[in-house]
Amino acid sequence: MSHIRRLGGGRRKNVKKGFQFTLMVVGASGTGRTTFVNTLCGSKVLSSKTCDNPEEAHIEDGIKIRPISVELDEDGVRISLTIVDTPGFGDNIDNEKCFQEIVGYLETQYDDILAEESRIKRNPRFRDNRVHALLYFIQPTGHALREIDIELMRRLSPRVNVIPVIGRADSLTPQELTDFKKRIMEDIEHYNIPIYNFPFDIEEDDEDTVEENSELRDSLPFAIIGSDDFITMNGARTKGRQYPWGAVEVDNPEHSDFAKLRSALLSSHLQDLKEITHDFLYENYRTEKLSKSDDQIDQPDTSFKVDEIANQNVRLKEEQLKKEEEKLRDIEFKVQREIQEKRQELLAKEEALRSLEARLASTQVADA
Repeated sequence: MSHIRRLGGGRRKNVKKGFQFTLMVVGASGTGRTTFVNTLCGSKVLSSKTCDNPEEAHIEDGIKIRPISVELDEDGVRISLTIVDTPGFGDNIDNEKCFQEIVGYLETQYDDILAEESRIKRNPRFRDNRVHALLYFIQPTGHALREIDIELMRRLSPRVNVIPVIGRADSLTPQELTDFKKRIMEDIEHYNIPIYNFPFDIEEDDEDTVEENSELRDSLPFAIIGSDDFITMNGARTKGRQYPWGAVEVDNPEHSDFAKLRSALLSSHLQDLKEITHDFLYENYRTEKLSKSDDQIDQPDTSFKVDEIANQNVRLKEEQLKKEEEKLRDIEFKVQREIQEKRQELLAKEEALRSLEARLASTQVADA
C-alpha cells in the first residue's frame, strides 16, 4: 500500500492554518527521552525528577501519562504539538500495568472519536487527541532487544505508529551502533513487529519519495543524541555535547539521526502519519469495536452499528432528561405546597390574633 503525501486543496488549506500533531514518547529512565523532547521543542518542556530521599528510593510510583501542548513554527507553518510523556515506564519489576496504561490511553482517544462520530449533532469544539506517532526509546546496550522492548512494540503497534529510536547513542562507538541497529531490525523482523517503516511503493511513488523513504528506512532505529547545551564548533554555536575526546553535534548527520527524525515528524511525514492513524489504525479499532469478535474479551454478542449506538445514546439522554424534569417538578410541587401551608398557618395566626384583639376590646368596654 502506498502512502504518498498529497498536496491537494485540503493539504494547502492545512498548511495555511497549521497542523495539530500528537507524539507519545516511551522509554525507561535514563534513555534520553526527556532531553530529546526538550531538544525537539527548543525549550524545557519536560523536567527530569529524581528521588532525593534514600528512604523513598525503593517505592515504585508506577507509570504516569502526561500530555503537554506546545506551539512550534516549522518553516512558517504553525504546528500545535502535543507531547504525551510516560514517566515511570520500565522502572518497575512488573511492567504489565505500564502496557495496560499506555494501550488504555491510546484506545480512550479512539473511543472519544467513535463517540463523537455517533452524535447526531457534532461538537464544533471537539479536539482530536489521537496519538499519531510513538517514539520508543531503546536502551543503548549494544546487544539486542530485551523482552520488554519486544512486548511493548508488539502490543502498541496495532494502535499507533511505533518508531524505534536508540537514546543516548553517543554512549556507543560507531561500529557498536551499526551492529546494534542491525540486530534490532533483525529482531523486529523475526518477531514480526509492524513498526512504522516509512512505507513506499516503488511502482507508484515518484523517485524522490522512494529515495527519501528508503533513506529513512535504512536509518531505523534512529540513533538519537539530544542536548540542552550549546557548544562552539568552527566558530559557530550549535547544540551538542563536549567530551574530553571531542564534541558531538545534535544536528550533525554524521553524529546523530536527530535532524532526520525531527524533519520526518514535523514536516515530511507528519501528514502521512496522521492519515495512517485515521485510515488504517483507527478504522481497524473501530471495526473491532463495532463488530462481533470471537477473540475480544467482554464483547457483546450483538453487532452494533453506529446508528444504533447513536439512537441508544439519544434514548438514554432523553430518559435522563425526563427523570431530571420529573425530579425538578417534584421539588417545585413540594416547595409550592410548603409555601401554601405556611401561608395558611400565617393566615390562621393572623385570624387568631384579630379574634384575641376583639375579645380584649370587648372586655375593656364591659369593664368601663
